[in-house]
Amino acid sequence: MNTVKHNSKAWDKKVEDGVSYTRPVSKEIIEKSKLDDWHITVTTEKSVPRGWFPKLLHGVKVLCLASGGGQQGPVLAAAGAEVTVVDISQKQLENDQMVAETNHLSLRVIQGDMCDLSMFDEGEFDLIVHPVSNVFVEDISPVWREASRVLKDRGVLISGFTNPLLFIFDDEEDQKGNLVVSNSIPYSTLDSMTEKEKSAYLMADETIEFGHTLENQIQGQIDAGFVITGLYEDDFGGRRPIDSFIKSFVATRAVKMKLD
Repeated sequence: MNTVKHNSKAWDKKVEDGVSYTRPVSKEIIEKSKLDDWHITVTTEKSVPRGWFPKLLHGVKVLCLASGGGQQGPVLAAAGAEVTVVDISQKQLENDQMVAETNHLSLRVIQGDMCDLSMFDEGEFDLIVHPVSNVFVEDISPVWREASRVLKDRGVLISGFTNPLLFIFDDEEDQKGNLVVSNSIPYSTLDSMTEKEKSAYLMADETIEFGHTLENQIQGQIDAGFVITGLYEDDFGGRRPIDSFIKSFVATRAVKMKLD
C-alpha cells in the first residue's frame, strides 16, 4: 500500500478532529517572535536551545521538514527567517498559510514527501527543522540523505525522533496504564494485526507508524554526512506511564560536513 498517501489522509483527519498537536500558534506568540522572544519544539515538551540556532535568523533560509501545522514555520518566519514548510498533509499546510496570512508573514508551503526533496536544489538551505515525524516513514535513510543534499556545507539539521523503546509496549495496555512488552524493533503499527484488524484500522484513517532503531536515527545522520553536535531527551510531561522510567524522545543538532 501507499503509506505516504494513507498518512496524508490520516493527518488531514487529525486536523479536522482538532487534535492538540495540529493546532497553530496564537497571534500573541507570533507577536513575541517578531520581537525575538521565540522558541520552538521538535519533540513534545522541551524547547530547542536557542544556541542551536544562528544568533540572528534574518535572511536565514529554513526548511521546516514534515513540519506543517502552523507552529514551527510561522514562529521562525516571524523571527526573520526565510521559511519553506514541506508536509504531506494539505490541511496541516493550510494552518501554516492561515497563520502567515493573519500575521502578514512571508511563508512558502509545499505539499510533499520528506523522503523526496527533488523540488529543491543542492545546498539550498542554511537550516532544517525536522520535528518528530520520521516515525511515519518505513525507511528513514532517504530522509537523512535528502536533508544533507539540500543543506549548504556547515548547514544545520535539528531533528526530533522517537526512542524505539516506546514501541516495544502494547498500545492498548499502555492506554490502561500498564507497560506490557509485546513488540520488537524495527516496528510497524500493522505488524501484529490480523488482516481484518488492518482493514478496520486503515478504514478509520489512523496513521501508520514505524519504530526505527537508534542506530538508524543517529548513525543514519552520520552516514549521510552529518556530525552530531548536540542532543537532549524529552518525554510526555508525565502524561504516560513510561515517563516514570525513561525519556521517549530524542532531539539532535547535526552539522553537514564535507569530509575529504
